[in-house]
Amino acid sequence: MVEKMSIWSLVANASLVVQLVMLMLLLASVLSWIMIFQRQAVLSKARRSLRSFEDRFWSGVDLGQLFREINHEPNSDCGAENIFRAGIKEYTRLTQQSGFDPDSVMDGVERSMRVALAREEDKLERHLPFLATVGSTSPYIGLFGTVWGIMNSFRGLANVHQATLASVAPGISEALIATAIGLFAAIPAVIAYNRYSAQVEYLLGNYETFADEFSSILHRRMHASH
Repeated sequence: MVEKMSIWSLVANASLVVQLVMLMLLLASVLSWIMIFQRQAVLSKARRSLRSFEDRFWSGVDLGQLFREINHEPNSDCGAENIFRAGIKEYTRLTQQSGFDPDSVMDGVERSMRVALAREEDKLERHLPFLATVGSTSPYIGLFGTVWGIMNSFRGLANVHQATLASVAPGISEALIATAIGLFAAIPAVIAYNRYSAQVEYLLGNYETFADEFSSILHRRMHASH
C-alpha cells in the first residue's frame, strides 16, 4: 500500500495534463536555479571589482596613468571602470578638438557615462525578470494542475457506486503534488529576485555616485585649464 501511494507512483499515474504541469514547473525550477547561481557569481564579481577600482581611483593616482593601466588590463566585470573608461575617452576626444567649448565637452562626457551606466544596468538585471516570472506564476500553474487533478478525481466518482476516501485519495494526492512543485519552484525564485534586486540597486547607486563625482573632477579640471 505504501508503495502504491509513493510520490513517484502518483506522478507516474497522474493525468497527462497534470504531468505536463509538473514537467513545466520542474523545468522552470531547474532554469531558475541555474540563473540564481549565475547571478550570484556576476554580482559578487561586480561588488569586488567596484571596491578594488574605487581604492585605485581614490588613491591619488593620475587619471591618465589609471586609464592606461585599465586599458592594458581591462576588467569587464567592473561597472565603475567601464563608466570611467567611457567618460575619459569622450573627454580626451572632445578636448583634442580645436576651439572646444567646456560646457559641450562636459555634456558629451556625461552623456557617454549615462550610456555606459545603462549598459551596466542591463548587464546586472539580466535574467532577473525570469526569476520574477517564475516566482509569481509557478504557484498558479501548480494550482491549475491541482484543480485539474481534483476535477478528474471527482469525475471518476461518477462511475463508482460507493465513494470512499480510498477511491479519491490517489487522485487528490497526485493533484496536490503539482501545487507542491509550484511552491518549490516559486519560493527560491522570489527570495533570489528580492535579494539580487537589492544588490543591483546598491551597485547602480554606487555607479551613479561615481559617475557624478568623476564628472565633477573633470569639470574642475576643465575650468582650471581654461
